[in-house]
Amino acid sequence: MLQAKKIRQPTPVSIPEQFSYLQGFRDYLISHSTSIHTRNAYLSDLIQCAQLRKVKLPQWQSEDIQTVLLALTEQGKSPRSLARYLSALRQFFKFLRETQLRNDNPLSSIKAPKQGRPLPKDLSAQEVEALILAPDIHTALGLRDRTMLEVLYACGLRVSELIGLHTQMLNLEQGFVRIKGKGNKERLVPLGETAIMWLKTYLLEGRPQLYKTATDALFLTQHGGIMSRQNFWYAIKRYALIAGIQQELSPHVLRHAFATHLLNHGADLRVVQMLLGHADLSTTQIYTHVAQARMQQVHREFHPRG
Repeated sequence: MLQAKKIRQPTPVSIPEQFSYLQGFRDYLISHSTSIHTRNAYLSDLIQCAQLRKVKLPQWQSEDIQTVLLALTEQGKSPRSLARYLSALRQFFKFLRETQLRNDNPLSSIKAPKQGRPLPKDLSAQEVEALILAPDIHTALGLRDRTMLEVLYACGLRVSELIGLHTQMLNLEQGFVRIKGKGNKERLVPLGETAIMWLKTYLLEGRPQLYKTATDALFLTQHGGIMSRQNFWYAIKRYALIAGIQQELSPHVLRHAFATHLLNHGADLRVVQMLLGHADLSTTQIYTHVAQARMQQVHREFHPRG
């Protein structure tokens, strides 16, 4: 009889003797069924903070916290990291209040730093071209992958939308594809001449070789099944190596490139919003920052006085 493999738990953080008061906080977290990962994260962050002040952590006032935040910022800590330290401090001072070791909250006037939204990874038009050209179109699988990359970049689809395509969702005569996005909301997205050409070629030459059982799914595996996100993720990584692209890629990168390149060429933000299927314009606006960052990079690299 096979024995279940034991999951190895991480080793608890060792609390230095000078910070022994944190042991009570650890016991508090255990009593509240906090996971060992969370306990270790809180304790590690609190130890780092405590090492920056001579005043013992339980006696800290707002000024001590502000001083430590400034010191962490000078060390190059990101806003996301600072927010994490603040989260650990809030839990610690909450513990002190609940155990009646303090009746005030020195963090009440301190706000977490604005983290901002991380910018999507950007690919240049040349890198997109190299990625799209990477599949071997002389095989059914290579022809499928080339078509998937062409459609993904031409339409800015989510990967789930791409692998969820069915043949009846295509209107190649009028040049549109009907997409069922988040919340089952439908939208029509233009394909463009290049994507239409590759879709016609795949439907004529590639898909019949992969078709094994009755299905309307557009993109099929070598065994005739429906493509999965994982299948396509592995393909993207393989083609990135062939194309000589150094940065870590995901299938979502071509969606980002689609939006950024449209804006770089003067597309209206609301049109891009509709093409991407974003319910809120603010979600689309992040791509304007990517476009601006790209323009600044080009200016620095090529302007004679950049």
